[in-house]
Amino acid sequence: MQNHFFSIDPDRETNYRCISKEGISTSQNNGRTMLHVTPDAIRNLTRDAFKEISFYLRTAYLEKIHNILSDGTSSKNDRFVAASLLKNAIIASKGIYPLCQDTGTANILAYKGESVFTGTDDTCAITDGVRETYTKENLRYSQMAPLDMFTEKNTNCNIPAYIDIASCEGDNYRFLFIAKGGGSSNKTALFQETKALLNESSLAVFLAEKIKAIGVAACPPYRICVVIGGLTPEQTLKTVKLGSACYLDSLPQTGSAEGHAYRDCAWEDKILAMARSSGLGAQFGGTAFAVEARVIRLPRHAASCPVGIGVSCNADRAIKAKITCDGVFLEELDKNPERFSKSLIPHLKNNAPEISTESGIEQTCGMLSRYNKGDMIRLSGTLIVARDIAHAKIYEMLLSGKGIPEYFKKYPIYYAGPAKTPPGAVTGSFGPTTAQRMDVYLDEFMKNGASLISIAKGNRSPSVAETCRKYGGFYLGTIGGAAALVAQEHIESSVVIDFEELGMEAVRKIVVRDLPAFIM
Repeated sequence: MQNHFFSIDPDRETNYRCISKEGISTSQNNGRTMLHVTPDAIRNLTRDAFKEISFYLRTAYLEKIHNILSDGTSSKNDRFVAASLLKNAIIASKGIYPLCQDTGTANILAYKGESVFTGTDDTCAITDGVRETYTKENLRYSQMAPLDMFTEKNTNCNIPAYIDIASCEGDNYRFLFIAKGGGSSNKTALFQETKALLNESSLAVFLAEKIKAIGVAACPPYRICVVIGGLTPEQTLKTVKLGSACYLDSLPQTGSAEGHAYRDCAWEDKILAMARSSGLGAQFGGTAFAVEARVIRLPRHAASCPVGIGVSCNADRAIKAKITCDGVFLEELDKNPERFSKSLIPHLKNNAPEISTESGIEQTCGMLSRYNKGDMIRLSGTLIVARDIAHAKIYEMLLSGKGIPEYFKKYPIYYAGPAKTPPGAVTGSFGPTTAQRMDVYLDEFMKNGASLISIAKGNRSPSVAETCRKYGGFYLGTIGGAAALVAQEHIESSVVIDFEELGMEAVRKIVVRDLPAFIM
């Protein structure tokens, strides 16, 4: 794709496979070849794309995760997380459990050649494809429709999707499909800076601070994308989205007086160095906070210097596609992560002490008190699963004088919301959600003897540590992004016990076996 601003080759270093030749034809119009594409071809392509990225990753990304295992600077925790994520990819590649329980908002960015004719509203065909995938596969519905300013209802089909179609030259129709989970989306940030930022030392200090502030809640190891400049804030953030999905990798690597976008590989190396030195690691301390970086420099208005920062999490779900006169094509993802299985064995050996939740919450807290921050333990027994909406409802019950349900006092609380349960399985993919969203409730809950142990992913606010000290509570971090692994190997039973109408946000009682967790 060529224009004055972006000059990229989406096909560079991309292997495609033809998935269909149906629904396309050509005609001649005043010496120009016109490509005719039916709505069915667009719908089927969308359906297949979102199915692929729910279960498979790109080869290059898998190899970078695998490299953590042999990196001499990686911590033991880094290697354990990396090995767990690779095993998760192996399980997901069977097409039953999706890579992550948060199967994401469907993002579709398309570039329609001026010689492509569909004769319809393409967003309708794309929406139909999204709906078909999410309703037929073992995926999760995460989209909330506002009924009024404060009342929402799950759409129960994961639409609407985010769809952005731009016009370009030529007779090809190109697509980028992304499944973006809430955790990584929440870490996208825009900073309105000035010319004063544009010097080596100021930019380095600024970026080091912002990168560390991302934290681990969005499931590292990350691909970090930084965009400096932009003609509008919207352009900056869209470039972050494209860059984080590797769509702009073929940008030129130097700028010019013409004002085109370019990719700065030297600053990408600096971003990776900042990530390593943050000490955050692949969720539980170490050097593997990020495995890739993209830094893109854009032109800007003289009075503005927007800076966009975003991440792709370890569920790196993006796929390129195209429709040409030769057929409908999808980027080839890696269907054989099984080849990594032997190298995972030494890193997954788990001699961590086992903690049972069945002896009562006070006894469980007493057992946890024997260990230090950063120590890994294995949880077995009953957990209560509750996340945002359930916490809000229980908090309302407390404030209205109805009290807190006994189950919230008796067992540890696991912040999670699973994907759909496959036929014959105990549960669907079942990883943790971001802990910090529940911080606002914790003091009142603990004061009333509830939620004394919580399990989730990511860092929490400083007030949570003080609350835990005050009431003798604990926060345990577990691996974000290993939802298929957790579902298949660590959950023995799952039953809804409250707020069934909330779907994936209903309260569940689950029994786990040897669930890895870290004292935070």
